[in-house]
Amino acid sequence: MLQRTAAGFGMVGLSGLLGSRAFAESPTRQTHFAPKAKRVIFLFLNGGPSHVDTFDPKPALKTHEGKQPTGNLYKNYKGTGFVPSPLAFSKHGRSGIEVSESLPHLASVIDDCCVIRSMKTDVPNHEPGLLMMNTGNLQPIRPSLGSWALYGLGTENENLPGYVVLRPSTKIVVGPALWSNSFLPAEFQATSVVTADMQVDKLVANIKNSKLSATEQREQLDLLGTLNKLHLKARGNDAELDGQIKAMETAFAMQKRAMQTFDISREPAYIREMYGETAFARSCLLARRLVEDGVRFVSIYYTTGSNQPWDTHSNHDDGHKKLCVDADKAAAALIADLKSRGMLDDTLVLFGGEFGRTPYAQVQEKAKHGRDHHHTAFSYLLAGGGVKGGMTYGTSDEFGMHAQDNPVHVHDLHATILHLLGLDHERLTYRYSGRDFRLTDVSGNVVRDIIA
Repeated sequence: MLQRTAAGFGMVGLSGLLGSRAFAESPTRQTHFAPKAKRVIFLFLNGGPSHVDTFDPKPALKTHEGKQPTGNLYKNYKGTGFVPSPLAFSKHGRSGIEVSESLPHLASVIDDCCVIRSMKTDVPNHEPGLLMMNTGNLQPIRPSLGSWALYGLGTENENLPGYVVLRPSTKIVVGPALWSNSFLPAEFQATSVVTADMQVDKLVANIKNSKLSATEQREQLDLLGTLNKLHLKARGNDAELDGQIKAMETAFAMQKRAMQTFDISREPAYIREMYGETAFARSCLLARRLVEDGVRFVSIYYTTGSNQPWDTHSNHDDGHKKLCVDADKAAAALIADLKSRGMLDDTLVLFGGEFGRTPYAQVQEKAKHGRDHHHTAFSYLLAGGGVKGGMTYGTSDEFGMHAQDNPVHVHDLHATILHLLGLDHERLTYRYSGRDFRLTDVSGNVVRDIIA
């Protein structure tokens, strides 16, 4: 019997590889109120992009170039003081939003976007900054934003994961804790896919069964399901065993659906060219295919060439420009593609990192200057999903040092994302260890002025 059935255990191996309940099979759930967005694509720029070189022009930096900033935020690296951006800013679209010349493609779709210029977070270090933006907590102990969204909404397609993480490399600072389900039921864990090789059998390995037909696999799965349900009943409906049953069912269903959805070669050549040929670009195209087929939440981590590519402590000007060439084209293509398919209105796209970068230099050599981590003012771009397009919200001070008007903490951003999905961040709770937990902990206010 083992010899006969061994050929079918690739399916079981797949479920184990992707997590015991990696595939959310929960039905779509009733929201707290009418949602404006049905799904989210989070384009995460690991390392922290510079706000003063992208969406927050600061002409005062030129006036005060070389002057030493003061205050408790200034880390004395004996640098060259305030450093203006070498990039020109100009107004774009009907809205006239100023965007850096390093982002010409995003500038072309800026009327569909909202730029928050007053973001702030708690700590200017990568690990806690990454955790805060992805989980709402500085330590790796809480569920991720995507897991909370899936917990609140359920999935639209039982043949695909409800929450998918795309990453070109396995090397990411912090790593799986950024997309963990933590104490939420295991079905809300993300399915992590390494996109270095876009061949379908590499993206989702062990999904094909070369020895058994679909009918024979179905018979095996039914037998395993019956045995597992007897086992489950005798053990008081153990959640982990229940998750294994659901994972194997979804793994079986994925054999046909995943091979189609994950295959970006099915896209016309002009679409692939519109996004570009980089790992990040291909991931953006795959993200569109995933949400189009019912995946609820997709996170893309920009780790091409480095685990923190936007962490430009030296040679900032050259490094920033090169990164923008890739990220700008792919992100704008995603927004335009969603809009052309009538999907942007109910798909929320986010573009940003864990914090910003300092308006002053980090090293002495002017030609090789870098910008350090900066957490008290940075920018985020949002598009679609019920967000007002063609607007900026909040300001930082004249140097880009501090959020000034209408500051937006990470908890506020998370509360707003959940609100757009039809979820009240104060009511979306999960009781664990004697306490009701939520994504925003005991903070967070919905930024209602950016909601259409």
